[in-house]
Amino acid sequence: MDGILMLETGVYLKGKLFGYVGETAGEIIFNTGIVGYEEILTDPSYKGQIVVMTYPHIGNYGITYYDFESIHPQVEGFVVHEFSKIYSNWQAKTVIERVLNKYKVVGIEGVDTRALTKYIRTKGSMRAIISPATKDVSKVYEKVKKVPSIVGQDLVKKVTCEKVYSPFTQELKKGKTLQAHALQDNPFIPAENLPTKYKVVVIDCGCKYNILRLLRSHGCDLIVVPADTSIDKILSFSPDGIFLSNGPGDPEGVPYVFKTVEKIISYSISTNTYLPIFGICLGHQMIALALGGKTYKLKFGHHGINHPVKNFVNGQIEITSQNHNFAVEMEQADNIYYVKGNRELKVTHINLNDYSCEGIEHIKLPIFAVQYHPESAPGPNDSKYLFEKFINLLEKKYSIC
Repeated sequence: MDGILMLETGVYLKGKLFGYVGETAGEIIFNTGIVGYEEILTDPSYKGQIVVMTYPHIGNYGITYYDFESIHPQVEGFVVHEFSKIYSNWQAKTVIERVLNKYKVVGIEGVDTRALTKYIRTKGSMRAIISPATKDVSKVYEKVKKVPSIVGQDLVKKVTCEKVYSPFTQELKKGKTLQAHALQDNPFIPAENLPTKYKVVVIDCGCKYNILRLLRSHGCDLIVVPADTSIDKILSFSPDGIFLSNGPGDPEGVPYVFKTVEKIISYSISTNTYLPIFGICLGHQMIALALGGKTYKLKFGHHGINHPVKNFVNGQIEITSQNHNFAVEMEQADNIYYVKGNRELKVTHINLNDYSCEGIEHIKLPIFAVQYHPESAPGPNDSKYLFEKFINLLEKKYSIC
């Protein structure tokens, strides 16, 4: 079926609908990854967004389910130059179109994704609609003007878990769900029977499965809680550490998360309780906001698997996987970068493309975070050392006062 992709500027592109035939709306962004469409489709951080793949041929290795990063696709829409009707991969179970159709994700192909990407880079990410073709495109344009901005939206509530759960349990596996298959039954990342040493509460703002796998592989007994869980409930588990996950949208749109983080930090200080905190992506922004920082919206965000980041601690360059539209504000003093508004939050990593903040660490408390994705799903493995850093903090147990 013929379709159109309408942008809020009034520019539209023609193509062919694939996957679920219907209409969808969201903020349009582009991802520069050559591989990893399964992980991209199922990354909860893409909730509310229509994703444009810059690589022209998508779907050639099919769908394995092993590479799902959540229980089902999360994107609002999918834009490609060409999708593959067949796949060649011994692990694959089905084609990409069947999965999109099953979970009602509207896709459009035949679009000049190179021209579209250049346009988004120039104009910035914006609202968009994928719709069946119509003779009166002005009606679609009127619809796109009514699509709410992603700024200020609480998208976390749409992707967080509904109740507390332990991700690597026999109970979950007995349910024979897609979640158990993607999370536990991955033959390349065994985790279920590994010994545990530390109890870690994961505040789920849209946590990717590979983060859970890597925490588990480093000896963490995980308790995953909904994003709106109270501090009393979190502390009732007597955790050795707290992990703040990735998630979608505007960090300032979910004040209940960073206010809970603020309470956890205040509790730790007032009671001299040693409680390490590690945050990734939205979790990085939550820590900054909890400690008095501010965030701002990037022009077109960072979405891809080849972003260069400089580590100020050792001077090395890491090639990283990224997926975010907002960043933490910085300021410089005495040749050192800090989070703006808090001189106790030192910037540890910086993006070499636009010099935005990519990592922070508290100079006194066992708290650190990064804006990018060290779990590398998809992407390079340069930054997996950060999970070991978290484990090292869990082992130290020093007095914070």
